[in-house]
Amino acid sequence: MTTARMHDDTLIDVSVRGDGPAVLLPVSTTVIEGEAADALRAWGADPALGHTLATCLAEAGFRAITADYEGHLTDHPKPDTLTAAAVAADLLAVADAAGAPQFAYYGYSWLALAGLQLAVRTDRLTALAMGGYPPLGGPYDAMLEVTRIAHRMAVANQGKPPTTAEPGDWDSAEVTRHPDQTRQYVTLYESLRGFDERAALGRVHIPRLAFAGAGDTIAYGPKWNDARVAIAEPLRRHREELIERGWTVELVKDADHMSAMAPGSVLPILTPWLTHVLTPGG
Repeated sequence: MTTARMHDDTLIDVSVRGDGPAVLLPVSTTVIEGEAADALRAWGADPALGHTLATCLAEAGFRAITADYEGHLTDHPKPDTLTAAAVAADLLAVADAAGAPQFAYYGYSWLALAGLQLAVRTDRLTALAMGGYPPLGGPYDAMLEVTRIAHRMAVANQGKPPTTAEPGDWDSAEVTRHPDQTRQYVTLYESLRGFDERAALGRVHIPRLAFAGAGDTIAYGPKWNDARVAIAEPLRRHREELIERGWTVELVKDADHMSAMAPGSVLPILTPWLTHVLTPGG
């Protein structure tokens, strides 16, 4: 294990598994256990997600580079500096620490968005895989709204103990994180206002994959100004255009945002695609 220095001079642990073409995954490989694991399962998350992804990709002949970027942001929030450019710089620093001058990238949800921002800022990527966030028609405005509301809740709830919400019931959730932790994501989405997706796509010519659960739409209630974060809909609507632009596009049947990120959904799509685009005769 080694460390990478982030744009604010904090350090993040970087791990490498396997040999072969490098693939960067900004995920934790810690297997969550106990009550925390039960809580994750209740929301449809896999407590061993990152560990399974990295291990299986290494076994498939890839050099899996991992770093728990979300966990790092929780421990070392960057409320004023987490712009899209800063995120891209951080991801490049992880690759540098792993000794990967060139590498493929896979991210899910906002970390997929981060991959697109990385792709338009560097020529070091060999392939880009985006899960759970469409490269065209992305919900930038909706996510800015959601993150602003989450930040307002965090400010209002300072000092209050964490609350337990019913799985999937966003209106019962009270944000009790530190305001710096929520503010950094407002900063990120504010930095993306006016982002020209089509212009960006015209600059990305490496092999690229986009996938999402066929039922991936997150509908928030009145507490969240009835925000609607549509993922599958724009991917479905722009599918033909994306394919014409050279993207591979997949919709995971009977899956929502949480289930489409599970290893059982991701690996059957990601592993053969990476093998095809990165390995000789793949």
